[in-house]
Amino acid sequence: MPDPVIEVKNVWKSFKTVQAVKGISLTIPRGQFIALLGPNGAGKTTLVEMIEGIQKPDSGEITIMGKHWKGNEDELHRMIGLSLQETRFIDKLRVNETLGLFASFFNLGRERVNEIIKIAGLEEKRKSLVVNLSGGQRQRLAIGIALINTPLILLLDEPTTGLDPNARREIWEILKRLKRESETSMILTTHYMEEAEKLCDYVVIMDNGIILREGTTEQLLAEARNLDDLFVSLTGRRIYE
Repeated sequence: MPDPVIEVKNVWKSFKTVQAVKGISLTIPRGQFIALLGPNGAGKTTLVEMIEGIQKPDSGEITIMGKHWKGNEDELHRMIGLSLQETRFIDKLRVNETLGLFASFFNLGRERVNEIIKIAGLEEKRKSLVVNLSGGQRQRLAIGIALINTPLILLLDEPTTGLDPNARREIWEILKRLKRESETSMILTTHYMEEAEKLCDYVVIMDNGIILREGTTEQLLAEARNLDDLFVSLTGRRIYE
């Protein structure tokens, strides 16, 4: 069996009096799309920030392609594409200029910019100023930037929060196409049950810094009618409470 793309072993992380992550272990193989599902404060974002090297675990270890962050930062950053909950752009740059700027960080040129504009469905907005984009268009641009270096691992932190249903489905289509056409592994944090079911083949349900249940979508949906009902059976409350 090939080595996992990401391996999390007994990781703990606290902030002052809050224990955000409590002994989580997780293995992610190449090409798997995994959802971290749970309410606000469940520990999803903290876990993702440790995987992407922004936060350091208090204890336990995280490896990317068998390598630790310490001493391998440049190499690992080139393997990862990420989009956080809030992405800030330079408002007075155009879409193609913004993508060109990020492409230059990886010594990529206009050809890759054009590919990303097509992938993100922004052909008609190529020359638009970022400030004039809708929320859904800005988020598609953010995902395009995350994909610009053809990452081995894509980390998306609640990418569709605040978007209307049509804009959310446009993001879904980009990610479904990515899954069909590449071997990229993805970690998606979300509190939308439908999003986890539609996009991911493996789901981790978190609350209060621990994993309550994990498995393929088929395995988890065998336990309940839907993921929301499963969360209720595990916690006694709905995910939005």
